[in-house]
Amino acid sequence: MKETNRQIVLASRPQGKVTSANFRLVETPVPELKEGQVLVRNHFLSVDPYMRSRMDDAKSYAAAQEIDVVMGGGTVGVVVESRNPAFATGQNVVGMLGWQLYGIDNGTNLRVIDTTHIPMSAYLGVVGMPGATAWYGLNKIIAPKAGETVVVSAASGAVGSVVGQLAKRQGCRAVGIAGGEEKCRAVVEEFGFDACVDYKAGNLYQDLKAATPKGIDGVFENVGGECFETALARMNPFGRVALCGLIAGYNGQEIPLRNVRSILMNRLMVRGFIVSDHLELWPQALGEIGMLVATGALKYRETVAQGLEQAPEAFIGLLSGRNFGKQVVKLI
Repeated sequence: MKETNRQIVLASRPQGKVTSANFRLVETPVPELKEGQVLVRNHFLSVDPYMRSRMDDAKSYAAAQEIDVVMGGGTVGVVVESRNPAFATGQNVVGMLGWQLYGIDNGTNLRVIDTTHIPMSAYLGVVGMPGATAWYGLNKIIAPKAGETVVVSAASGAVGSVVGQLAKRQGCRAVGIAGGEEKCRAVVEEFGFDACVDYKAGNLYQDLKAATPKGIDGVFENVGGECFETALARMNPFGRVALCGLIAGYNGQEIPLRNVRSILMNRLMVRGFIVSDHLELWPQALGEIGMLVATGALKYRETVAQGLEQAPEAFIGLLSGRNFGKQVVKLI
């Protein structure tokens, strides 16, 4: 191939907050395919909070991102050349080809997708890993019953917005926590939550108390810190917590936890989970969510950055809450 690939690699490990200096844009030739391989021209790449923990060389559930190697992450694109009989030129595929224009895979990590009724980028968000995360945490950990109250932090995000909508479909009262009036308004008016509390308003406990008059039965926690502590103080006996993310600590700071007594006194079940541990359930989860998206029954939002070179800034913005919904980078 004569094409030149453009890639974003990790140049250095962040010390605290991530900066643009931690990344580097490089150009490399696109190599010739070997037997069994597939060449994909990526159209969108995914930017996700979990990438921050991988940038540190510390023990985690996934291997650390290597220095001077393409930043890993989800992608959707089109097959432009194939030496693998399972894939044909022109097919749309989702995979984990990282922050680059072109990616090569042996087909093991690629899945053909149908973009007739679902936009390509949605396979990185609502009909992808974030959607599967929302589905698993709600259904397999919180397991809500009709009439119960489910609270979701980062409710305007790619995961949280789906959790609340699925909870509503199961007859629950869905209460979100988000930052700012605009996001809270969309959580209620667009995503259909019963209420949304603005944690930036400075009255988190009283506002959450007013929004959860019957207490809280389930918490889908994406943030940690004050949001989680406040929710714990409102929990009902035998409540369930699906601990999905800790955005409050993604820059390396420790996250203290108060109201731990509530876990004991209310006999709470608190379970952290990583959705990649449950790949066998992804077809069911994404099948159900995909049908809802295709029929317009489930709403979602995206923040789209233009161009590969904008990926680092999009990631930095994600970690500081500047995005609305799923953050993606459009490459073509």
